[in-house]
Amino acid sequence: MTEHLTSSDQAVRVAALYRFAPVANPEAVRKTLQTVCDAVQVRGTLLVAPEGLNGTIAGSEAAIAAVLSTIHAMPGFETLELKYAWTDALPFHRMKVRVKREIVTMGQPDLDPATQAGVYVAPTGWNALIADPETLVIDTRNDYEGEIGAFERAVQPNTRSFRDFPDWFRSEGRALIEQTGAKRVAMYCTGGIRCEKSTAFLKAEGVENVHHLEGGILRYLETVDEDQSLWRGECFVFDERVSVGHGLSQGPHTLCRGCRLPVDEAGRASPHYIEGVSCERCHNARDEVQRQRYAERHRQMEMARERGDTHLGKARGTEIA
Repeated sequence: MTEHLTSSDQAVRVAALYRFAPVANPEAVRKTLQTVCDAVQVRGTLLVAPEGLNGTIAGSEAAIAAVLSTIHAMPGFETLELKYAWTDALPFHRMKVRVKREIVTMGQPDLDPATQAGVYVAPTGWNALIADPETLVIDTRNDYEGEIGAFERAVQPNTRSFRDFPDWFRSEGRALIEQTGAKRVAMYCTGGIRCEKSTAFLKAEGVENVHHLEGGILRYLETVDEDQSLWRGECFVFDERVSVGHGLSQGPHTLCRGCRLPVDEAGRASPHYIEGVSCERCHNARDEVQRQRYAERHRQMEMARERGDTHLGKARGTEIA
């Protein structure tokens, strides 16, 4: 059943959250959170793992407050990394609370970011840190994210997924530290969760002087004035805005529904770009049957949008990554 809010309804609050903290019984936490979310009609996804909690939920302001109150009552979760947004319609069709080995998948489940993460650096102190030539700046995000925006002087590992980061560091990253003679490493990601885990990984690998941007790029873009900023380009986000700039204003990118990657204005001018179907990156990877299926999906989404419905194809969600 499609959920849609009329003009007389209260706006929907979206909360993206995470925290690394020990969870002794993830299945018990899963049941508790599923129960409270269902009771107050909150929708979205939450991931529970022995290392912590991560996810995005949406509902009325009171309902979100009820869920957060339950989370805050859990030992170790008195505080959370939280980012809020508002929308006029529920962006999710169901509530899923899942138990995972990791809340952000790096393939290194024995790390303990709650106690091993590097030094947190506030956005107001980030410029001085990364402008220092003795700091090696590393982007912990994936290749398509770094393509559309990055901090000055940042090394791009060009990984396809976060799982690839440990191999990149062991094969190239450690050598970069030695070659550059860097006295410290500064790492960043979209919302903070990946760089918390990656700094813990570097420390486990024997690198001691490791820092990361507290709250990620998103908090930096909210906090630092554009004329003082060392950020260049746009920041990819895991929701329907696709990319944001300073002040979190929506960027120029759209999402290719075929490969789920960002497409800029030049990309949309490509003859291989078909809205809802394919882009320059993925057109050769799709056969005619797939193209027809994507085209029909896009048609259904457009029809739903015209009716004012929230279509299943839109429910990507915001992720603190």
